[in-house]
Amino acid sequence: MTPLTEVELLWQEGVVERWLRFGKPIEETIIDRRRRLVAFAPGAVFAYVRWAANAHGTIVSRLDILRAAGPGEALQTIPYIRPGGESLLRLFGWPVVQRALQHINAIEAAGVDPVDVDPDHWRHVHNRLVARETPRAYDRARHRAWLRRQRFCP
Repeated sequence: MTPLTEVELLWQEGVVERWLRFGKPIEETIIDRRRRLVAFAPGAVFAYVRWAANAHGTIVSRLDILRAAGPGEALQTIPYIRPGGESLLRLFGWPVVQRALQHINAIEAAGVDPVDVDPDHWRHVHNRLVARETPRAYDRARHRAWLRRQRFCP
């Protein structure tokens, strides 16, 4: 039996929100009205958003794009994700998280599922946004090139 990567989701409106921006979980367990546990197979890519606020405004705003690790693979530990995953993108602070979410929206608008995007592109987006630069667009032509490359060098 292959171990799965479990992600804890929570929705407490206006206080704490931990949700998936994209990803295809293979299992889901409802814990209660506010909490769910989803699981991903090794190799699955997903985006996890963590946000929290108090009476003075937002205190935490984070976005992680991860690849679920398989047995024996290196991984990074992330809160609320067990055991962890390969980090493709890790951002914090609302302005940069918002730019990353807009980039994801643009990828979807181009007709590409963010789950299938070249992992190197997510690393590129991370590096560019951390440097306060604009990442390259990911369009259907770039995606076709990634898919063709995968056929020759899996």
